[in-house]
Amino acid sequence: MTDPLMTELLETALEAAGGAGDLLRDGRPADLGVAATKTSPIDVVTEMDIAAEKLITDILARRRPRDGVLGEEGSSSEGSSGVRWVIDPLDGTVNYLYGLPSWAVSIAAEKDGEAVVGVVIAPVRGETFHAVLGQGAWRNGEQAHCRPAAPLEESLIGTGFGYVRERRIGQARVLGGVLPRVRDIRRGGSAAIDLCDVACGRLNGYYERGLNPWDFAAGALIAREAGALTGGRPGVPASTELTIAAAPGLFEPLRGLLDDLGAWHD
Repeated sequence: MTDPLMTELLETALEAAGGAGDLLRDGRPADLGVAATKTSPIDVVTEMDIAAEKLITDILARRRPRDGVLGEEGSSSEGSSGVRWVIDPLDGTVNYLYGLPSWAVSIAAEKDGEAVVGVVIAPVRGETFHAVLGQGAWRNGEQAHCRPAAPLEESLIGTGFGYVRERRIGQARVLGGVLPRVRDIRRGGSAAIDLCDVACGRLNGYYERGLNPWDFAAGALIAREAGALTGGRPGVPASTELTIAAAPGLFEPLRGLLDDLGAWHD
């Protein structure tokens, strides 16, 4: 890597995500409980989400004070440098609350609105994923590659569900149309990890409605740098409406199926 800015952004993201991951893994109280809820009573925030976001934003403020921040737990500022950090301090909060291993810290850096650096650290899985725009994707220091496209009916597809009843009803309807058409479905509980699992070939593809920018900013860049395509409806980028990731050749039929099923609306 020869661009000093990209080097600095990657080092900063790795430091912040690593510190937050250590805090979450080593500091999890035995009596961990819910500190607040978001979209519904089952969409939870723990005190550890809040502590991890503060750790991350403190590091960003020290190392990159002129940058903007968009954080899941409310740490948002405009900035003046053209760089914005998009952070999810704990992706997979319900997994974390229940002691399941599939949770991660996700940090992306955007330059002039484009994701240029992405880091996803899953401490219990012992995995660090990172990508820099145009420089490939990496898992624990080894280059990651998405699995070559398989026919839709031979594909393992990841997905996730929202926490609002009406949205879940729509997602269940879509799932009923997808499941008979694919090899199987997996629901891991962390969008960031699911996107990284596409990047390293553990999933053929992934889709979900209702993600926020902090859920997919880092993971989508990692998936793209590993050779996958990402997007939403035809001609539309990944967004809260719909996020899809898969290898070229699978992405298109998966997107077509999801569009036919109306996966982009409740």
